[in-house]
Amino acid sequence: MSKKNKQHKPDSSKDLRGRLLSWFKENPGKSHSDVQVARKFSSHFGRNDIIRTLYSMVAQGLLTLNDTNKFKLKEAYMPKAEFGQEYTGKVDMTKGGNAYVILDGDGKDVYVQSRHLHRAMDGDVVKVTVVQKGRGRPEGIVTEIVERHRTTFIGVVDKKKHCFVKPDNQNMNVDFFIPDEEIGSANDGDKVVVEMTHWPKSGRNPFGKITEVLGKAGNNDIEMKSLLVENGFFLHFSKEALEEAEALSDKIPAEEIARRRDFRKVTTFTIDPLDAKDFDDAISIQKLENGHWEIGVHIADVSFYVPEGSALDKDAIKRATSVYLVDRVAPMFPEQLSNIVCSLRPQEEKCCFAAVFEMDEEAKVHQRWFGRTVIFSDKRFVYEEAQEVIEGQQEGPFRDELLVLNGIAKKLRTQRFKEGSVNFDSKEVRFKLDEQGKPIGVFVKERKDAHLLVEDFMLLANKHVAQFVGQEKNPAGKTPFVYRIHDKPDENKLMDFSLFAARFGYRLQLDNPKVIAKELNKMMEQLQGKPEQNLLEQLAIRTMAKAVYTTNNIGHYGLGFTFYTHFTSPIRRYPDVMVHRLLDRVLKNQPLPKVEEIEQKCKISSERERAAMDAERASVKYKMIEFMEDRTGQVFRGVVSGIKSWGVYVELPEFNTEGMIRLDSFDDDKYVVDERRMEIRGIFSNKRFQMGDFIYVRLSGVDKEKKTIDFALATAAEFEAAQGEE
Repeated sequence: MSKKNKQHKPDSSKDLRGRLLSWFKENPGKSHSDVQVARKFSSHFGRNDIIRTLYSMVAQGLLTLNDTNKFKLKEAYMPKAEFGQEYTGKVDMTKGGNAYVILDGDGKDVYVQSRHLHRAMDGDVVKVTVVQKGRGRPEGIVTEIVERHRTTFIGVVDKKKHCFVKPDNQNMNVDFFIPDEEIGSANDGDKVVVEMTHWPKSGRNPFGKITEVLGKAGNNDIEMKSLLVENGFFLHFSKEALEEAEALSDKIPAEEIARRRDFRKVTTFTIDPLDAKDFDDAISIQKLENGHWEIGVHIADVSFYVPEGSALDKDAIKRATSVYLVDRVAPMFPEQLSNIVCSLRPQEEKCCFAAVFEMDEEAKVHQRWFGRTVIFSDKRFVYEEAQEVIEGQQEGPFRDELLVLNGIAKKLRTQRFKEGSVNFDSKEVRFKLDEQGKPIGVFVKERKDAHLLVEDFMLLANKHVAQFVGQEKNPAGKTPFVYRIHDKPDENKLMDFSLFAARFGYRLQLDNPKVIAKELNKMMEQLQGKPEQNLLEQLAIRTMAKAVYTTNNIGHYGLGFTFYTHFTSPIRRYPDVMVHRLLDRVLKNQPLPKVEEIEQKCKISSERERAAMDAERASVKYKMIEFMEDRTGQVFRGVVSGIKSWGVYVELPEFNTEGMIRLDSFDDDKYVVDERRMEIRGIFSNKRFQMGDFIYVRLSGVDKEKKTIDFALATAAEFEAAQGEE
């Protein structure tokens, strides 16, 4: 990398992007080759950076690239922020300390220098006034902090002359000053939870107080707790919530049983993972006199035990979801409720909210009923045990019932795919851990009939509950409800994916929106067992929109359902608790809450769900880094899984993990990046690395603090030599 590029390293890509965008705006109808653009800006930026940024801007939708490899401003790329106008947006901090304020609604951004942030931090919602165009882009000054993204942070104590806490978050550009009276028992090098108390107008650093000392950085327990706090989850329940939970009894009063439909004498069982403790759902089954089957999907009746507005309820909505890290669960409710009172444990009477279906063996629903039940679970199956019964490896109890359920589930599945459901089955990485929590093995969780059986009946219940409230009980469109929606995929992303899949010989017909799901499913079947399977499956998933909770129903594209909700997991998802309460009111013809109140809780739930996914992925990444640490120096065969302006991502199918070859580590040539074509190309050698290419890499190192895995390019000969040594 040249000295010129090094000088611009903190903000060079966004700075250069702004300069290029401004120039293209001044010449909106003209096309320019990369050579012409590079010549124009070569006095300030390196040629390699310029070309890389041009292709990046194409991928971002700012420029177009024609057949003659010339760049042109995209007509509808984004409107400009006007001089002197005030906007509201979210702060996106750079590692260099400057920031971009992403404006609400349309993806525009305003550049803000660090000295004009006025104590705003990463993620904060602020008001920003545009004061000048700057270097080809609007620049602004933060005039008001509308809402702090967070006030609690994770960091490491630096206790020398004064006490500071350095945040773990790489985008936090300030340390917290801790007054002597707020240090508590924290020592130098401790990882702590710090709460920001205030930020003096004349102060360079925010003030904080240490609210909890987690322990020394690097310890497994400490790192897992840190991931939770870093993503906004609480480590403890409030005193009031714990008291409410402890006061709950797992004995059901006789008068409450009398109010419920009694299923205690009907065959009922649960099917869950081996290490599960919170059993949300049970399935009952009995043969009817007309030859049909009555199948009940019984869900833990959390809303019966948790009144709206109670301390338990307030704590739950703050979390909105349980978080499943590699080695632990951070539950939405205290253990007394989630693992004992509401958990549908075997040989115990339990209160449930149920969807009960009369079905034939062709999976046709003849009748359905919704309401509160009481059950007695006859047995707790683990998935592996249920699978052995289904496969005929053991007789076991309830074999006939399992086989009937599995047969109906398969027909439900076939029907769902026929009607437009997309068959994505992403791999779930699991670790074998030693007593200290260190990973000693990696494997991919395999989903078989037992898993799919449960999933199909949960989908059936979720779909019919949403249909019942959203369609049958909503003739005037005035019945507010919680829907789980999933928008159609982005057309541009689908087209890019189609072009990439074609490199492997997969042809997708995307001109008719009605057959997209069918085309994707066909490809998923063809991919089974192929080397490119995981790569293409993951890329296909990335073309999809994100599912969210809302009162505004637009259907669920991925499942192919017009109406869909989440009814089946109230122990671990707050929207399911909301659905139970709303369904109960609808059944009783009681008034419903205002739509604005429901929508606000839907928004919180969607945000917390994304945060939980981030925490879960981070825990997998951390454990994978620990696992790979002992393999530094080893050579692997991998597949190029991503191309970015800063490097090439490589997936190791052997461990289902991903690392990166940094662009500046290629020492055989200078490479430019084409993110749209998903390749890097040597300027002098014309050597190319494309998405999907199989290459050999050496594990050059890992960084636990930055959570990165770094590779260096290796050769087939080095790989074969390493295999021979083994």
